[in-house]
Amino acid sequence: MPARKEKKSTIHTPGATAGTKKAVPPKNETKANALPISCEDAFRPRTTLPVVGIGASAGGLEAFEAFFSAMPADAGLAFILVPHLDPTHGSIMPELIQKRTTMPVLQIKDGMRVEPDTVYVVPPNQNLSILNGTLQLMELSRPRGVNLPIDSFLRALARDQGANAVGIILSGTGSDGTLGVKAIKGEAGMVMVQDEESAKYDGMPRSAIATGLADYVLPPGEMPGQLVKYLRHAVNKKTATILADDGRMPDALQKICILLRSRTGHDFSLYKKNTILRRLERRMHVHQIDEVKDYVTYLQKSEVEADILFKELLIGVTNFFRDAQAFEALRGKILPELLKEKPDGDTLRVWVAGCSSGEEAYSVAILLQEVMEDLGRRFNVQIFGTDIDEDAVNAARAGIYPASIAGDVSALRLKRWFSKQDNQYRIKKSIREMLVFAEQSIIKDPPFTKLDLICCRNLLIYLGPELQKRLIPLFHYSLKPNGILFLGSSEAIGQALDLFAVVDKKWKIYKRKSLSAAAARLGLELPVAPAIRESTQPQLPEPIRKTEELSAFQLVETILQQVNAPPCVIIDETSNIIYVHGRTGKYLEPAMGKVSVNILDMARPGLKMDLAAAIRGATANQQECIRHGVAIEHEGGHLSIDLIVKPVLDHRALRGLMMVIFQEIDLPAKKKSAVKQSSTRKKNDTVENLEQELQYTRENLQTTIEELETANEELKSTNEELQSTNEELQSTNEELETSKEELQSLNEEAATVNAELQSRIDELSITNDDMKNLLDSTQIATIFLDIDLCVRRFTPKAVDIIPLSGIDAGRPINHFATALIDTDLAEDAHEILQNLGMKEKEVRSKEGAVYRMRIRPYRTVNNVIDGVVITFEDITVLKEAQAALNTLNAELEQRDRQRSS
Repeated sequence: MPARKEKKSTIHTPGATAGTKKAVPPKNETKANALPISCEDAFRPRTTLPVVGIGASAGGLEAFEAFFSAMPADAGLAFILVPHLDPTHGSIMPELIQKRTTMPVLQIKDGMRVEPDTVYVVPPNQNLSILNGTLQLMELSRPRGVNLPIDSFLRALARDQGANAVGIILSGTGSDGTLGVKAIKGEAGMVMVQDEESAKYDGMPRSAIATGLADYVLPPGEMPGQLVKYLRHAVNKKTATILADDGRMPDALQKICILLRSRTGHDFSLYKKNTILRRLERRMHVHQIDEVKDYVTYLQKSEVEADILFKELLIGVTNFFRDAQAFEALRGKILPELLKEKPDGDTLRVWVAGCSSGEEAYSVAILLQEVMEDLGRRFNVQIFGTDIDEDAVNAARAGIYPASIAGDVSALRLKRWFSKQDNQYRIKKSIREMLVFAEQSIIKDPPFTKLDLICCRNLLIYLGPELQKRLIPLFHYSLKPNGILFLGSSEAIGQALDLFAVVDKKWKIYKRKSLSAAAARLGLELPVAPAIRESTQPQLPEPIRKTEELSAFQLVETILQQVNAPPCVIIDETSNIIYVHGRTGKYLEPAMGKVSVNILDMARPGLKMDLAAAIRGATANQQECIRHGVAIEHEGGHLSIDLIVKPVLDHRALRGLMMVIFQEIDLPAKKKSAVKQSSTRKKNDTVENLEQELQYTRENLQTTIEELETANEELKSTNEELQSTNEELQSTNEELETSKEELQSLNEEAATVNAELQSRIDELSITNDDMKNLLDSTQIATIFLDIDLCVRRFTPKAVDIIPLSGIDAGRPINHFATALIDTDLAEDAHEILQNLGMKEKEVRSKEGAVYRMRIRPYRTVNNVIDGVVITFEDITVLKEAQAALNTLNAELEQRDRQRSS
């Protein structure tokens, strides 16, 4: 007993030792992926009991059994099991696991409080949550195939238990548990995952391992030993005292920051000390290192550990529409007002700083797209997502997320903005094209400028006060007048009320105030990269530089103003005019009828044919095409020009556009007069031929136009039919995807039920063997009859009385002749079924054997009468001995009478 008490006392919350104060996060520090801390949460007592949440699906029963077979019963931990269960079928999992451990295994009831050395199993058809160490059951909020019970519970466990939370992912299909793993790591908890080789189904373990957040990847049988080692080491809190009394960063932490800076190029010395400390403690517990100086040595030798610690410090935990009410406030009020002030076609620039794997950046893009649709307006949206984690940025660029995001994204948004591929969701192209992702540090790299919105949520809480004071003026500098700053719910602008006005106090949305240039730059320290500091001309990193090009219209205006260009227009691929330079009224005029900006429709008489030919030539050859001496009707006469059409190839932003230049030819006066006289002499000779050719050409052209219109109508009709077919196929595909998800969920539940039933079958088989051997060893003839008095089963000894064989099961007992004299078994059995009593009597066989026959009702476990049981105990020897004893007693009595007489 003393040893057990000592063992329990070694399991405490990571972060405290006896005689030292626990290092707690600041009040305003909320981890990513966590709900805002309320007053009640901030002052509630925290349990010191480590709580282990274990999720599994198909193949999970074998993993559970292997885990608990190796788990000590006195480790002082509470285990909460969340398997995927069939909601319509009762579970016997608690009974099966109870055979593998001496700890009590309980099916959870609403309001249960977690206790040490106890295993809790969620019941079917219920979601599980935890609050202040108390388990709460909830009705399923989503249909089968969409419900994610493991993610839901692990998130609740992370919020409730913080660093005490341990998440374990075992065998299963799909990706349930992946977001829960991220939540636990965001709260400095510990994560273990079953290795793919030992998992019967490796979908869930593979998805969890792919996050890069698993502390240990082991077979289930090896997890308990490592789990106990980790938690026992957590009591040695020498790392909790490494901060100097005056709050200065001690040498050990400075060395760690230097090593990280050398390895990653990023300086963490101005991050909050407690944030660094907690992450450092976790890594020391994982490796069972007691002294910080030993960890520094280990860090110097292991580049892998430096990369892992770098990832730990980044806390890259996020999800779609985190703090849903905050995003609703942004969508409902802020964004409509922001867009209302902009003209159609204007550029909207957004910067999502610390975007991690892109969920928040895509959330903003989805909101902007929805607001533009609501307003019926279109804008050129540029969203820049930046982060210092290369792997996270690559994941954001891919735009592929696990199926478990269905817990954060509504079904309508999933259908509109995502496509389902191999049990994963991919962002649709219409949203993906709005974003550019790049590696960038807001601390040392140049910021974006002329922004309409900056979204920097749950990043400032991990930075020290000095960094926060530097970044708030930087955000003010980057935003346009009246630009919006969107911070996390636990963040604030501090004393910078002269820079920003509060728009939504609860959700920390601010609007930029206008200041004079001098006042705006007062205290502003623009970050510049090392390479930039040495250069006289600052340059942004290549991925960002490409996104910072001027808009197409600005480029066109700049180009044409730099040269004395003749009248010209810029057209797009469809020959629509998008920009006009100079006076072009001599060459173009509005067409009659519906307003059109197509240059061919606007061409004056005499220009259209040459213009169309020149555009076709320039498009086909991607080089300049010139048509000399083109005659255009103008003010009752003719105007001669050189027509030049050339593609714009020099500027990336203008690719696909073409410039049409109208260069008027100045002819000398004498030459003009001579030309006029010559043309007059020839006019009478050629006018008739020209009119005939013109009429012929017009007829051919009209025929061609009619044929083209007919073909266009047919193509339009065909296109509409194809679109309709495509919509039907898309609808069918969505229905198939839904059916697939439901079938997958059913398959997982069926696999769990099958495993439970197989275990029960094995158990019943053993019990059946035990009963058979017991009945055979008693040498008592026993016959089991059903409710219709048909033979159900019998023991071998019964064959001596009634000639039964294995094929006689199911035959009525009165069909058999017995070796008994004056005994009707069917009548006696019927009597017992009538009075439900028990009957006992002695019967004799034709061979002279004597049996004690007992007949009693056959009762099921539920106390239902389902037949009778007849036993025959051979008492022939007993009767013979009793007869001999009676004879001897009679002889003795006779002798006594003779003596007395």
